[in-house]
Amino acid sequence: MARIVVIGGSLGGLLAANVLHRQGHEVCVLEKVRGSMDGRGAGIVTHDALFSALGQAGLQVDETLGVQVRQRVALDAQGRTEVCIDMPQVLTSWSRLYDLLHQLLPPSLYVQGVTVQKIEQQSNAAVVHGLGPQGPQTWSAELVVASDGIRSVVRQQYAPLVQPCYAGYVAWRGVCDEAVLSDRTLQTVFETFGFGLPLGEQLIGYPVAGPGNDVRVGHRAYNFVWYRPAPAPVLARLLTDADGVSHQGGISPNKVDWRQVADMRQAARTLLAPQFAEMIEKTAQPFLQPIYDLSSERVAFGRVALMGDASFVARPHIGMGVTKAAQDAVALADAIEQHGATPQALQAYEERRVPECEAAVARARWLGAYMQSQAQSASAQASSRSAHEVVSETAIDMDRYGHQSSFPGAAAVRLRPKQPGQSLSP
Repeated sequence: MARIVVIGGSLGGLLAANVLHRQGHEVCVLEKVRGSMDGRGAGIVTHDALFSALGQAGLQVDETLGVQVRQRVALDAQGRTEVCIDMPQVLTSWSRLYDLLHQLLPPSLYVQGVTVQKIEQQSNAAVVHGLGPQGPQTWSAELVVASDGIRSVVRQQYAPLVQPCYAGYVAWRGVCDEAVLSDRTLQTVFETFGFGLPLGEQLIGYPVAGPGNDVRVGHRAYNFVWYRPAPAPVLARLLTDADGVSHQGGISPNKVDWRQVADMRQAARTLLAPQFAEMIEKTAQPFLQPIYDLSSERVAFGRVALMGDASFVARPHIGMGVTKAAQDAVALADAIEQHGATPQALQAYEERRVPECEAAVARARWLGAYMQSQAQSASAQASSRSAHEVVSETAIDMDRYGHQSSFPGAAAVRLRPKQPGQSLSP
């Protein structure tokens, strides 16, 4: 079996490493961050393809993975239900999946504190050069898999012209503890996949595991994502902390200017259903995510492959960020199993994944265009999608609920047979 280095130890890298390790390969994960990564990220919408990949990674997929909801509801500004759809789905969290996947991988295979600098390719190997805990180090392998995120160092080396493209809006995100919410909020929206659709904006939310990955009633949390327009000058202000320091590309939660948070909470009280405004008010540390598109024409470069957000980033409206990385991991493992740890395997992986990822990016843009259409003239609004369509199309499992024909690039989506025993929904 082959030696394979995975750059990036977040969910995508862990999925790839675990699947490849179970196939018998000698895997080494290089992660830049030192110490615990638990508690990062927020909610994750699951799909059957994610369950299948988690099973291939060695996880026992059961009800402890997340929280199941049965309905989707849209609330108007007064908190009344204007749309209600039966659509069972399981919602989990970044920290829950990270904890499970991290525990699966032997500790010796997960190296933290490594800053990758460059990759040097040879005829029969690829050598990763980086700064590790002991200073400059190298790691040699037959293949290198880069899962190092939207600002990928590896992509900068091999495809420097591929850059994230700002979509013109941001997402305010946060997680609110179930225990602090009012009875009205708990009874009307907490147990659902909720939507708020003020003019030109969009909020979604759903229950997830609470502190300590607790999924017991009363101990859970509600994850929200509020999309708001932010032209470039507004984005620049949002990415500037209270000391006047600019954080281009992204700002950590503890650096977001408290005055921006206060303004956002005031807007929530004005624009959103009281239930959503309450959640936002009671969330201790909301954080900010600029929304980007990223699409790579190539993901295979000799003995180096890109995966996850290093290769494609689709706006969160499709709810497939982790599922897409999981599909990358499985496709990569399948190609290596068929062609060996060779450039030919990575080429086969590229041919399979690029069309599907391009379709995911196209669908996410299509879903995100709802906000822009709602902010246009009355004539444009008349032809835009209805609230019912938005609720039924956002973050769905397309293998389960369909809708492939309704967006640009749909023909590229390849449906796969469901894996028996992987679905948690009835």
